[in-house]
Amino acid sequence: MSDLYHEYKGTLFPQKSSSLEDLAFVENEFQVRDDDIFNITYPKSGTTWMIEILSIIQKNGDPSWNQTVPNWDRAPWIETLGIAQKLKLSDEHPRIITSHLPRHIFMKSFEGSKAKVIYTIRDPKDTAVSLYYFSKMSVFYKDPESMDHCLKDFLSGNIPFGSWFDHVKGWMEMLGRDNFMFHTYEDLQRDLRGSVIKICKFLGKELDDKAIDSVVEYVSFKNMKENKMVNFTLLPTGYMDHEKSPFMRKGIVGDWKNHFTVTQNEYFDKIYNSEMKDFKVKFPWDSSIKK
Repeated sequence: MSDLYHEYKGTLFPQKSSSLEDLAFVENEFQVRDDDIFNITYPKSGTTWMIEILSIIQKNGDPSWNQTVPNWDRAPWIETLGIAQKLKLSDEHPRIITSHLPRHIFMKSFEGSKAKVIYTIRDPKDTAVSLYYFSKMSVFYKDPESMDHCLKDFLSGNIPFGSWFDHVKGWMEMLGRDNFMFHTYEDLQRDLRGSVIKICKFLGKELDDKAIDSVVEYVSFKNMKENKMVNFTLLPTGYMDHEKSPFMRKGIVGDWKNHFTVTQNEYFDKIYNSEMKDFKVKFPWDSSIKK
């Protein structure tokens, strides 16, 4: 285990952004409210995109909040240092709360609540590539050195927030509950407006066409990339070095094809098929996985 990480109940977390005390508080003591909205993702799966969508929906299509307040204040990551304690004092209703926590160590007070979870999943191959570049530019992850090293750690789950496979299978156990919605990064790419409408319906939020259009406009990759409240350029370079790689890099589907060798792809497919062989839900990328 890298000295950049510590372990909580078998899952690695970055030491520079979390503490064991905070994680225990989140799991055991944080009180979920029935109107809370949880933006749950595995890292590098569309987290920031969903924050922007939910923020503008909450403000009925008005982008001002997104343009003046950093996303980590609008929809903070609850596992980050001191955030859970801050959130319990918040008078914001509803609270938009972001998290990468796996299901098995999520807050106990969530069970039995009416709080809603929006779970976004991304092609794990693209997730791994995005994580590789993020690890290069951020202080929170160890430098993977090469794509081979990155894929080895990714596929074994030897990285912060654990295995992609366990994360997806754990959260997807909620499928069918009224307070759970899942969609994919690829859905957002294919039909952003349609996705926004579905999210509004799930949240019980009625927006007119003009407000929906505003959401779609301001959460385009171009607008997010140029927005300092979104692109993390407000953080000191000691946390993220955008000279190594911008936080908002490409925002596309299928970038893994520009990075994987044939051998790496075959290795990935082998592990994917083994891990997901009994999983009933089919994802958009499954058709590209060689059986």
